[in-house]
Amino acid sequence: MIIYAVKLKNYAKNTHCMNSTNNVRKYDIFLFDADHTLFDYDKAEVTALKTMFERCGFDYSENALYQFREINAQLWQQFEKGEITSYQLQTLRFKFLFDKIGVFYDEEKFNAEYLPELGKGGFLMDGAEEICKYIASHGKLIYIITNGMTITQTLRVSNSLIKDYITDLFISQSIGFQKPHIAYFEYILANIPPVTKEKILIVGDSLTADIAGGNNAGIDTCWFNEVRSENLTDIMPTYEINKLSEVRKFV
Repeated sequence: MIIYAVKLKNYAKNTHCMNSTNNVRKYDIFLFDADHTLFDYDKAEVTALKTMFERCGFDYSENALYQFREINAQLWQQFEKGEITSYQLQTLRFKFLFDKIGVFYDEEKFNAEYLPELGKGGFLMDGAEEICKYIASHGKLIYIITNGMTITQTLRVSNSLIKDYITDLFISQSIGFQKPHIAYFEYILANIPPVTKEKILIVGDSLTADIAGGNNAGIDTCWFNEVRSENLTDIMPTYEINKLSEVRKFV
């Protein structure tokens, strides 16, 4: 596998423009988000954080996990908007966490050890292996598009059961642009087989990164809304699914 990249109005959630069976297209290239779409990021995160806390002699608690997730989510939003850099995201999240829970440790050193630990967690979302196998068996191509860190995402794929189905990874840290920015998707389009955009489908759980990015690039999108959240933004996906197995209808 070659690594090129070494990823308001209120609307009801079922008002997407092409959700009817009659309007479903077939696609040749599938651009899957990694975390919370193909990979169970939450499980990997808990495992890595517990390992690091034990290694550093900290007391792990559910409160520490809650604090970290709250901090991390806010910083990722800032990163998607281009307000902070990847480096700032990685270090600030642990600086803020340590301040919250009252421990003293070098946040850069902690992050450097945390990322490969996180990468060991190649845990998959329900149906991820099956849908990747199904798509590949029909001669279609699968790419991963992710805003994650290069070392983590590369390790995660190599440690997973879907590694043989993935044609390539596009990782924002290595590309220099992140979802939803148009430059990120222009890079991808320049490094996949030359097909019309109508033959490409983006599948992801994030409205602000995956779906907004696809809209910016003029590529059809499929919102993986496993928990059936209401879409209260003006970001409209082409399709919405609640299970990964539903991607079959696009193959």
